Amino acid sequence: MSGADISREMMNEMKLNQVTTLLNRIIVDSGIPRNIRRAAFEALKMLNDKSLSPGVRAANAVSVLDEISQDPNMPSYARTMIWNIIAILSSIRD
Repeated sequence: MSGADISREMMNEMKLNQVTTLLNRIIVDSGIPRNIRRAAFEALKMLNDKSLSPGVRAANAVSVLDEISQDPNMPSYARTMIWNIIAILSSIRD
């Protein structure tokens, strides 16, 4: 494993930790509709699936979050957080 691989792995872990924090904020926010909190929880479970590579886990989570990002019942601050999460996850590469 080269130094670049280790650095990329560390960056991916930092991004995953950041996204985990943001998803947890959504999950515990009672001002966000239940279906959106449930989708955030599903995305979090996908990110924690260590049997898959970080890139695949991120892509799976983006798929779930992208689908709910269009929900008209979502508060604007939550939509902004979801878009931010999607942007961070989209930068994770294997």
